[in-house]
Amino acid sequence: MCLFETETPSYGCRKSNIFVTALAVLLLAMPLSGCDAQKLPSPFHASDVSMPLAGADFSLSDQNGKLRTLADFRGKVVALFFGYTHCPDVCPTTLADLAQVLDMLGKEADKVQVLFVTVDPDRDKPQMLVKYMSAFHPSFLGLYGDAEATAKVAKSFSVSYQKQTTASGYSVDHSVGTFLIDPEGRVRLRAPLEQRPDWIADDIRLLLAGV
Repeated sequence: MCLFETETPSYGCRKSNIFVTALAVLLLAMPLSGCDAQKLPSPFHASDVSMPLAGADFSLSDQNGKLRTLADFRGKVVALFFGYTHCPDVCPTTLADLAQVLDMLGKEADKVQVLFVTVDPDRDKPQMLVKYMSAFHPSFLGLYGDAEATAKVAKSFSVSYQKQTTASGYSVDHSVGTFLIDPEGRVRLRAPLEQRPDWIADDIRLLLAGV
């Protein structure tokens, strides 16, 4: 073939060489969509869960007996956490961190609603939730439902929980992490256990800004 000839090629071969060389340069200059395309880093600290949790919602009562859904908090960023009032460590730590987040947000804290969904409706009655939530922040809302409603909302958010017998009664193993829902009511992020409060505050600011 002309490309491998050692003697001076004919006009036809020179034309082929020019075409092949130009094509090679063009291909080298073009980014490879499958291999070389780089994904931009996320501006958020928390994990993106918008696709698997699209459509996640709830219909539960708050500690004051008012029926609540995500639509009630449209225009605010919602920080939603599953737990139970007898939890010895994870739940109180997470709620204390979220109270710290509101302090960090200053005036923007008015645009945030923290929701605590109990996975222990047998013990977490409204009176218990009133006392428990007020221990962390006056704006926090505790949500509860019967066994069926609790299972439904947990499944909606891909949260699992299970009772474990103990010497004093039972505890509840449950999924951890805080869901962040944007002002349009879309579940966007999931902050892991013990996420830094300032990082959660940063993510909330971005959601409030429409990112």
